[in-house]
Amino acid sequence: MNLYLRLIRVVVAALLGRRLGLLDDSVVRFRVWPNDLDFNLHMNNGRYLTVMDLGRTDLMLRVGLVGLLWRRRWAPVLGGATIRYRRSLAAFAGYRLRSRLLGWDEKWLYLEQGFEDARGAVVAHAVVKAAFRRRGGTVPTAEIAAAFGWTGPSPELPAYVQALRDGEEAMRESLREGPRAA
Repeated sequence: MNLYLRLIRVVVAALLGRRLGLLDDSVVRFRVWPNDLDFNLHMNNGRYLTVMDLGRTDLMLRVGLVGLLWRRRWAPVLGGATIRYRRSLAAFAGYRLRSRLLGWDEKWLYLEQGFEDARGAVVAHAVVKAAFRRRGGTVPTAEIAAAFGWTGPSPELPAYVQALRDGEEAMRESLREGPRAA
């Protein structure tokens, strides 16, 4: 099954499905197809990241974000992803992808995405940071939250998200010093 077909299925199901609140979980079900497999005959690690795009698409559609993006001419961009693989998914295995917004800082939205096998066991877990761009730069997250009627601060981000932020800042500082020879 081609990813375009999965995208069409996700979009149709999201448009026909129930609306979600800003902090609700989106759950999308998939199956591992032969074109998802690597040489070890389990789902390729890179495919997880591609399928995560579909999970974020479902979430954006079901919280009503796509209409807002269209009207305001905002474009979603991914700023980074950290993923941990715990188990493998074999050919034809069914699985669920859960996606939810954890919170935000001044620039980035932080989302959690988790893959679960048919028994509910965690297969992979990821945190991604995303932003929205418009002509002239990045849309402040306070403006995004206000567009959804969110008046308070961001929900408190988990400690592991803060640790990821600190690690990214250290990496950014290292890159400012210039590339290093291997």
